[in-house]
Amino acid sequence: MKTIKSIMLAASSALVLSAPMAPAFAQTDYPNKPITLVVPFPPGGTSDVVGRIMADALSKELGQTVIVDNRGGAGGTVGSRVVASAKPDGYTLLLGTSSTNGTNSAVYRNLPYDAYSDFTPVTQIIRVPGVIAVNKMFPGKDYASFVEILKTSPKKHTYASSGNGGATHMAMEYYKSMTGLKILHVPYRGTGPALNDVIGGQVDMIWDTAASSMPHMLAGNLIPVMIAGKSRLKQLPDVPTAAEVGLPEYDAEMWNGLLAPANLPKDVLDKLHAAAVRALKNPETQKRYEALGAYVIADTPDQFGDMIKNDITKWKKVAEFANIAVD
Repeated sequence: MKTIKSIMLAASSALVLSAPMAPAFAQTDYPNKPITLVVPFPPGGTSDVVGRIMADALSKELGQTVIVDNRGGAGGTVGSRVVASAKPDGYTLLLGTSSTNGTNSAVYRNLPYDAYSDFTPVTQIIRVPGVIAVNKMFPGKDYASFVEILKTSPKKHTYASSGNGGATHMAMEYYKSMTGLKILHVPYRGTGPALNDVIGGQVDMIWDTAASSMPHMLAGNLIPVMIAGKSRLKQLPDVPTAAEVGLPEYDAEMWNGLLAPANLPKDVLDKLHAAAVRALKNPETQKRYEALGAYVIADTPDQFGDMIKNDITKWKKVAEFANIAVD
């Protein structure tokens, strides 16, 4: 006859054996409250617009409000640190960029977060082609004559950027590292002032996103000579890509992506990723991003994470080549 003690031990063993299976069937109720999407730049810029489009589309898929919280400062590091330090529950997200999770790792001496390990990649949202453009007074109006002029007069010509160590500065130095061209850097405090001085003739050229420069190029105030992208732009059908001019390895497109704090639970990640992909595949969302000169990616978390890792490695090599560092 079984004793009371043996019956209790058997019941206890059964509970222990069955316990590990419980989490596999647990279903999260995420999201059951509003979600905050931190945009690590001030309102009104391209990243802000990208973030607001994503927030609107994602809220429709998740059935919860997605609130945009602009936390600008220090090249995007302030807002990025907020998310890196947040609870990994899916309610605080980051609009990551080519700078916050790419070039910043290469140029900031004391970056207050790890651009790769402090985040959970969800999906890459968009990529934006870049363009090298000269002012209308510059004698070279196509890529071949542009390069010839720079080769015959090294260190005579200048290019503007949005700031020392910024993504556009790094993109142009990346181009210089691959071509051997000698062009002097003139940093500005933002893309607007940089564009104004290139258009005005104070500086010869600029590397900028196609979205930002397009109105000036279509108006004839800037002359594009090369597209830093995978294909030609329909608005600029005669301008060659980097691959077409002999630089197939030159990958300097700007990107935006959706990230969460590190160690986001898998069930939350799966639900968030699925909703984000549905949002990005919506024709209306794609149309809104295309209007910015961008194209939608919607990749997997692993693919996005690999891209960030490779991006950081690439930009560190560029920073070393150009001796770029920011305190």
